[in-house]
Amino acid sequence: MLLEEIAAAYELVWVSKAPADIEAFRRISPAAKIPVLMLPDDTVVSESAAILIHLTNAHPAAALAPVAGSSAHARFLQWMVFLSANAYEAALRFYYPDRYSAAGEAAAPQIKRQALADWTSHLEIVHAALSPYVLGAQLSAADLYLFMLASWYPPDDPALASRLPKLRQHAELLRHRPATRKAEKDHNS
Repeated sequence: MLLEEIAAAYELVWVSKAPADIEAFRRISPAAKIPVLMLPDDTVVSESAAILIHLTNAHPAAALAPVAGSSAHARFLQWMVFLSANAYEAALRFYYPDRYSAAGEAAAPQIKRQALADWTSHLEIVHAALSPYVLGAQLSAADLYLFMLASWYPPDDPALASRLPKLRQHAELLRHRPATRKAEKDHNS
């Protein structure tokens, strides 16, 4: 979404689960983390928040982050780290609970319940700040990140949208953006 918002030229490469493709990907990204951004000088950047922050710094004219060094930029960084360290982490625990205990699958239900409670709590914190975007009236890369993380929330919990109307409004604002529609189309193809 951010690459579309900043109108950067890019090539989207999907990695299949085939062992040969995974092995080739590990040569680029040893931790095999996705997404990965390969810069023109072949530098590989992983971690979603780092990629987003880098792109906002590299494309300041897009105005998807406040000016570096400003108080507003400090708040932007705070939300980016909050989303990465808290909401993203809770989503990972929810979807991969067996990875978070030596007991594996035996502990998975309890880990999953706690992860969902934590994820909900983190979304509630962001919800309180939305006006209508994370930083107020101005769209930022933090909004794109929030949109992605909130969209992963389990679809069997429609009550979240009714409990967090500003989060629902935020999702609608982003869903109508051409960059979001393009990214969702690419993801579903």
